[in-house]
Amino acid sequence: MLFHSSIRKELARSFGATLVVLFTIVITMLLIRTLGLASKGSVNPEEVMVVLGYTVVGRLPTILTIALFIAIVSTLSRMHSDSEMVIWYSGGRGLIGFLSPVFRFAWPVLLAVGVLVMVVWPWANEQIALLRDRFEQRSDLQRVAPGQFQSSSDGRRVFFIDKDSASTSDGRNVFISNQEADGSQSITSARSGRVEWVDGRQMLLLNSGQRLDIPPPGANAPVRVSEFEEYGIQIGDGHPLIGADRGVKSMPTWTLLDEPSRARLGELVWRIGMVITAINFVLIAVSVSSANPRAGRGGNLAFVLFAFVVYYNLLNLSQSWMVSGRLGFWQVMLGLHGSVLVLSLAWLLKRHHNWTWRDVLPAPRRSPTSTSEAAT
Repeated sequence: MLFHSSIRKELARSFGATLVVLFTIVITMLLIRTLGLASKGSVNPEEVMVVLGYTVVGRLPTILTIALFIAIVSTLSRMHSDSEMVIWYSGGRGLIGFLSPVFRFAWPVLLAVGVLVMVVWPWANEQIALLRDRFEQRSDLQRVAPGQFQSSSDGRRVFFIDKDSASTSDGRNVFISNQEADGSQSITSARSGRVEWVDGRQMLLLNSGQRLDIPPPGANAPVRVSEFEEYGIQIGDGHPLIGADRGVKSMPTWTLLDEPSRARLGELVWRIGMVITAINFVLIAVSVSSANPRAGRGGNLAFVLFAFVVYYNLLNLSQSWMVSGRLGFWQVMLGLHGSVLVLSLAWLLKRHHNWTWRDVLPAPRRSPTSTSEAAT
């Protein structure tokens, strides 16, 4: 059918162009953010592109939603400004008639948003958490840059190492300053050291060095100096934790329903809300696209950005209210998304029938006196 095919082709061109622009902007912003995390030591600099890829995949639902929203508004607004809508209106096609081709084009995007939010979003968060944990639980010798003083993972030790070995677990000219909880301090230096696992504990084995033990302030104890040929220091509590609790954002959707705590229900509200938000945005886009051809499309695009920011922030705010106990599950679903759905449909009917306030409000009655005066 000419009507459906022309609308879908126009939407496809606009959606593709908008998606490319948004994808480029989001990748640039996330790349800057990921590089900042790498410079702070939160992620491995060698895995920046991997973390960026998982982050972009997790942001795809938002990108697809706003790209679809902008594509529908820009396409239908252009048809109004170019007077193409007059042809379709004169042929018996009202604004509600555009819902069928728009949803035929939008349903694969809406399905992709649902799959990404329900399945891919927690998986991407899980992979990012695993990469961060693996980087945080690396050995202290791997953490230290050659020729620089740096703290250990627990913050109690300060390391200096001249790592001239090709192995990532060996180093030479090792200096360690250890601060105990009782205030005592020990300073250890050695010619070489290596990291090994001994009985499930991560140990740093030093060779050919000496150790200086300083008592805590106020303690009546001498300073001890000892030399050693081999000395072991525990630098880890155990093997790296794989599969530990990553938080509700990393939990699969079906896991959130096992123990429905407020935190899990809040995350479930956000995931379901993202899908409903995408559907509501389609209705809002069709409603706002009907505009005065002389006014231009700038006002519509400005409203698109404003509506998306407000609705998306309300979605995040409803999640926090759900977690804090201010709102319940159905209060968020019906109060936020239900009200937006009703307002969108009412707005669409108003634009379709071209209703005004005079059509909605009852006409004022004229008194007999005023009628007779008018006749005279």
